[in-house]
Amino acid sequence: MSEALAVNAAELTKTFGSLTAVDQISIKVAEGEVYGLLGPNGAGKTTFLRMLLGLIRPDSGTLEVFGRSWDKHGIAVLDGVAGFIESPKFYPGLSGRRNLELLAGLDGGVAPGRIDEVLDIVDLTDRMRDKVGGYSFGMRQRLGVAASLVRDPKLLVLDEPANGLDPAGIRDMRALVKRLATSGLTVLLSSHDMGEVEQICDDVTIMRSGTVAYHGSIAALREQAPAQAHRISTTDDTAAEALVRACGLEATRTDDGLAVRGPQEDIDALIVDIVKAGMALRALSLDETPLEALFFMLTEPAPDARTPRPAAPVTSGAHR
Repeated sequence: MSEALAVNAAELTKTFGSLTAVDQISIKVAEGEVYGLLGPNGAGKTTFLRMLLGLIRPDSGTLEVFGRSWDKHGIAVLDGVAGFIESPKFYPGLSGRRNLELLAGLDGGVAPGRIDEVLDIVDLTDRMRDKVGGYSFGMRQRLGVAASLVRDPKLLVLDEPANGLDPAGIRDMRALVKRLATSGLTVLLSSHDMGEVEQICDDVTIMRSGTVAYHGSIAALREQAPAQAHRISTTDDTAAEALVRACGLEATRTDDGLAVRGPQEDIDALIVDIVKAGMALRALSLDETPLEALFFMLTEPAPDARTPRPAAPVTSGAHR
């Protein structure tokens, strides 16, 4: 991966009246990586992407794309940049291919065969002559990626590309982003789904209420994550909870049993002890993944003022 930066944002702030949507955030995206911008709705992800694409201007801070800034270079900042904010829009009465032809014309035209090439990349060749009004939501999302690829960008910006998709659509979108990444394209995508980012991103910035809660690699994030949580239900959850405490594990009562967190081997030993104690095990299932648990710890308000948040780890290197 290159040490050159595709995106270099420093101390960006954007307010809307009394609302501070983005509060002095800094994000560095290296060329050739898949970078995730993660956070719940309202965290400031889309505001940041709008500033990157020049749709709105920051109140303070600096933002460069491939070394170019809006103040110095104007619209040239977007040379080699493509993508979409929220859901892409098309003419529903025209075919997918015709929509791309019109967009390419507005962009000054494209090389012969490029439109067919990008339709093949997003697996829409068989449906390219069908009207977009008959496309599924997932197909329209993939057509949006195709429209972005028409100009053969160096940086692809995707705002919640899997949002609203069914499981098959999510799978297809993840596979598509992975294929694009292997070509050397830099991809910056936003998401509120930890699982999506974990599977396809190299590095991630987690945002909370307009601020940065975490900067770093997915690998480093895994090291910060708590142990896997399990849901356990027995014929006597009160007695089972006592066993959990005796084993030195964390337990929280839920409507349907216990949420138990700890190393897998300790959970295995606990199940054996529960059965030996004469209790029947009615349910055992995995709860949130360790990274999901850490995501919630970083982005949700603490239960009360006495409960400190985990420190927001920041790793060093070109991506910070």
